[in-house]
Amino acid sequence: MAAAPEPTSPPPFPPTTATTASLIHIGTRRSELALQQTSIVHNALQVLHPSLQFEIHAMSTMGDKNQTTALHAFNAKSLWTHELETLLLEGKLDLIVHSLKDMPTQLPRGCCLGSVLARADRRDVVVMNARLAARGLKRLEELPEGAVVGTSSVRRIAQVARLYPGLRFQDVRGNVGTRLRKLDEEENGYACLILAAAGVQRLGLGKRISSFLSKREGGMMYAVGQGALGIECRVGDERVKKLLEGVGHGGTWLECLAERSLLRTLEGGCSVPIGVETEWESAAGEGGDANGGEAGNGDTLVMRAIVVSVDGKEAVEGERRQQVRSAPEADECGWKMAQELVGQGAGKILEKITLNRSIIGKQDGA
Repeated sequence: MAAAPEPTSPPPFPPTTATTASLIHIGTRRSELALQQTSIVHNALQVLHPSLQFEIHAMSTMGDKNQTTALHAFNAKSLWTHELETLLLEGKLDLIVHSLKDMPTQLPRGCCLGSVLARADRRDVVVMNARLAARGLKRLEELPEGAVVGTSSVRRIAQVARLYPGLRFQDVRGNVGTRLRKLDEEENGYACLILAAAGVQRLGLGKRISSFLSKREGGMMYAVGQGALGIECRVGDERVKKLLEGVGHGGTWLECLAERSLLRTLEGGCSVPIGVETEWESAAGEGGDANGGEAGNGDTLVMRAIVVSVDGKEAVEGERRQQVRSAPEADECGWKMAQELVGQGAGKILEKITLNRSIIGKQDGA
């Protein structure tokens, strides 16, 4: 089966925007990780539909083109998706593969979330620089006061600052390989990076992971949708939706719908410090693995969430259990979790954070 194309040489778009009966156009970002993730979807679809041809088209988005501005400074929610969604609506693409955590909860009119694949490890990880790793340092609490943590995520900065106020933070942009190179160059001054486990592992770089972060270990909740791949398609394109039926994972779908409902209700994006954990509770009352494993045997979803001020000095946390067997129930679970957080003061924290609300006003998808 053909591998994903190299980032430097994506196949050109066909001269016509019409998809033939046997050819499906898949859109993605041009980064190595995006291509690797898209190959997972491509291969799964090819196995399910061997009579069809699936062609990958890669392009750079706004977030890819600007590798110097801190993510939170963009003040936008569609850094990684807008250009691809335009091609989807024009009919030049039939579906788009996203890291679900980068996919806005408010989609453009005419676009919808068509499927979510089984979730990989959804945790964040600490990656120490080569010198500290050689000395055996693995965890944030082992770093000296004033050590520099490299991350572009306000969510990560806020949660780490809350627990480790002595640490400092410095923005780091670029693909995973570029970030690791910057980490190991001593003149840059980074003690460690915080990255998404799934991305590091999908690139075969798991050996660089120093430790994993979760609420139980390190006090870090992950981003909404982290570890999951989402497939976006056109509203009303029943043919593509039918093709996607076999690649999705029901438990992950419901988890992520609940998480996205929480985020949408709070009107947060990748520039807002909102963390979440979800896991399935079995009939015996024991939770599934909230980090990287499969769901329990029951249909009770356990959701934990946190809203933190940017400086880490204020925080509101919550936890709820709810039976979730359908998309409406998942949506309700996230909405109620958001209402509980607002009731505890989350709204006041979020009011202090500058957001671009106009994007939400102009979009009405789910």
